[in-house]
Amino acid sequence: MSASTWFITGTSTGFGRVLTEQLLARGHRVAATLRRPEQLDDLAARYGEQLWVRRLDVTDTAQLRAVVDAAFAELGRIDVVVSNAGYGVLGATEEFTDEQLTRQLDTNLLGSIQLARAALPHLRAQGGGHLVQLSSMGGQMAFAGSSPYHASKWGIEGFYESLAPEIAPFGIRTTLVEPGGTATEFIGAGMAVTEELPAYADGPVAQLRALLSGDSGYEFGDPAHYAETIIEAVASPEPPTRLLLGADAYEQVTTALAARLAQAEAQRETAVRKPAATGR
Repeated sequence: MSASTWFITGTSTGFGRVLTEQLLARGHRVAATLRRPEQLDDLAARYGEQLWVRRLDVTDTAQLRAVVDAAFAELGRIDVVVSNAGYGVLGATEEFTDEQLTRQLDTNLLGSIQLARAALPHLRAQGGGHLVQLSSMGGQMAFAGSSPYHASKWGIEGFYESLAPEIAPFGIRTTLVEPGGTATEFIGAGMAVTEELPAYADGPVAQLRALLSGDSGYEFGDPAHYAETIIEAVASPEPPTRLLLGADAYEQVTTALAARLAQAEAQRETAVRKPAATGR
């Protein structure tokens, strides 16, 4: 893959940081955005002009548009735009505060949508490009205890399903990345939690809390391996529109899809049945 330019949100830690490091090491240029730019001072010192860094909170739409415009203006062509900024909140639906719910959807869903909207005029003008959206296996299935998170991921997947055919004539490709559990700060300390109600001390929500506590023995995926897989997928002649990462993602998504298909098949006669003829 020849050297290209990538724009990435949420590069301070976790997967965004790993992807940025891998791209820079391979000789690519990266426009890295994050809320605290000083967190990339070490990479800036090492890579110089190969790394372009700007402060960005994706929930600030005016700031987001300004940063995207500046990146294209200063760097010229940007080949790949990666929407990575996001996080999860763990808890039962009625435990969420209004603020937690709004922040979750503003960051994961609306921030991602606004990034695509900001980048599209530039990508059209330059004759193409690639939008890469970090989703989750949770964009095609759901666990109890993360309803707003799943709403954001199912929502962004629906957005991209509609967007992809709109922009294909302009040479703009899209890829939804759907990793399973990954060994980053997203799990454990990086995941916000609700204040637990006694009614949910047991049951499926409590089970998910235990699973994501970091002491469950769950085998989480390697973010470095996933970053490498994404870079390779983007460079391929026919990049996938969806990219599952991890054995857990494959198992969970294929099981969920099979169950939904079976339910749909069971309803076939009801769905296709025509109204009974009425006589006088």
